[in-house]
Amino acid sequence: MVRTGAQICALLFLGLSVLACNNAKSDTSSATPVQAPVAAADDNGSGLSQQQIDAAMNSALKIDPQRCWSYVKQFVAVSGSRPLGSPGHKKAEDYIHAHLKGDQVEDDAFTEHTPLGDFPVRNIVAKYPGKKPGIVVFASHYETNIWLPPSYVGANDGGSSTGLLLEFASLLREKVKNGTMDGYSVWLVFDDAEEAMQRNWASDSLYGTKHLAQKWQQDGTAKQVKAFLLADMLGDADLNIEDDGNSSPRLRKIAYAAAEHYGYQSHFYERQTTVDDDHVPFAQIGIPVMDFIDINYGYNNSFHHTPEDTLDKLSPKSLEISGNAMLGTLALLNAGAR
Repeated sequence: MVRTGAQICALLFLGLSVLACNNAKSDTSSATPVQAPVAAADDNGSGLSQQQIDAAMNSALKIDPQRCWSYVKQFVAVSGSRPLGSPGHKKAEDYIHAHLKGDQVEDDAFTEHTPLGDFPVRNIVAKYPGKKPGIVVFASHYETNIWLPPSYVGANDGGSSTGLLLEFASLLREKVKNGTMDGYSVWLVFDDAEEAMQRNWASDSLYGTKHLAQKWQQDGTAKQVKAFLLADMLGDADLNIEDDGNSSPRLRKIAYAAAEHYGYQSHFYERQTTVDDDHVPFAQIGIPVMDFIDINYGYNNSFHHTPEDTLDKLSPKSLEISGNAMLGTLALLNAGAR
């Protein structure tokens, strides 16, 4: 995942090596905290009245934080370090597929040419049909960095958001089974090959989502996607989701309206950033996108892309906040938020 320019400068100031600074996802951030997006008094910036927001949010899906936490723990324990081409990567794929058994699942599998050679890449897409024309996509990458030691398990970076999507799958599966998927179809994308192979983020990353975005543009899927909502590094016990400049202003307002309904405002938009992450390839083909991401992981981002990214740094409460805000965003989109 990406890092802000301000964070890189801070690391340099602290005397960390330039190599360490090039190890993360790319982003630039403001040192000055910013306020949440300004919203109209009658609609909270979502295009819906407060009464409509409350009605939609009262019917929104809500995660089971303990079940979600168990998915994160199981996924990390089963797969461990999971770079492309590794046994752990195959275990990660198998775990995801096992959880999605019986669902409508499509693999976008291909061979990617990287600076380290050719590697198999697999985006796993689970589809839950709704009754309203259009698709809302939730996504998370699941692999870890090839250049980090085997002790690196990416509990937060890849693990937490994969567990979150597995929880979404459990909830959506039940909705489809009961015939109550009245809104947009929802697709869950477990995307692969997000991390840079040689620590050069600008030219050596986002392989999986670049491939999938191109595929969707060519086959017409992109025209059906109403929103692409990315989850990344959302298990941090000290959670603050960024106000990302590469995300749609409209979706940022809708997400904040959902967070505000639950009283989660203090966990949103303390920092303004511009994050280069898996949502960018889809923004480039005209799909509205939002990155739900807390990029500042540990003091001065000290846990990010280190063996310190372990389960003890995470919190089920952070997963609950993140997951419910994302599902609330879906509910508001289904209700006609614009």
